[in-house]
Amino acid sequence: MIKAYKEYWNNITVMNASATRAQYWWPQLINYFVLFLYTTLTQTYKYIDFMPDGTKVIKELNLVSILFLVLSFLIWLANFTVRARRFHDRNHSNWWVLFYLIPLFGNLIILITLILPSKSDTRWPRNQSQI
Repeated sequence: MIKAYKEYWNNITVMNASATRAQYWWPQLINYFVLFLYTTLTQTYKYIDFMPDGTKVIKELNLVSILFLVLSFLIWLANFTVRARRFHDRNHSNWWVLFYLIPLFGNLIILITLILPSKSDTRWPRNQSQI
């Protein structure tokens, strides 16, 4: 678990490798916990409005809200690259992220793809642990 989280951050810009299910899902769970903890302890919800469409509107610009936005951006970037590595582990390109454009079914397709086990003999044979 800790090794997967370290690799998640160490490989924040690596796109040409693969990631197993554990290397993808453990960082996701830890990040949700970290963001929840940060938001609760700093009461970030007082300074940022979360809109129904998923966008964030800053009500007050201060250190707490700026740190939240920086942390959110870094997590978004790391998630983008680890998702690409997870797609590679299933022998798909990162262009599969375009399935998000299909309402409802796109999210389901990507979720199922991220949950399925690894495939052997993919175009990206190196795992992120080997980098």
